[in-house]
Amino acid sequence: MKNVKKENLPSKICLVCQKPFSWRKKWAKNWDDVKYCSERCKKEKNFKTTDGQ
Repeated sequence: MKNVKKENLPSKICLVCQKPFSWRKKWAKNWDDVKYCSERCKKEKNFKTTDGQ
């Protein structure tokens, strides 16, 4: 991912907030496994699925 312009970075949709997020260097090794845009969304995944909404 060296020398790639920001507008050309891969992106995904967060499973919790449904907002798009872009590739980050810290996710380089496990980009295929990244599902959430932030730690907050990662923690909220249980609340979204268990309360039936």
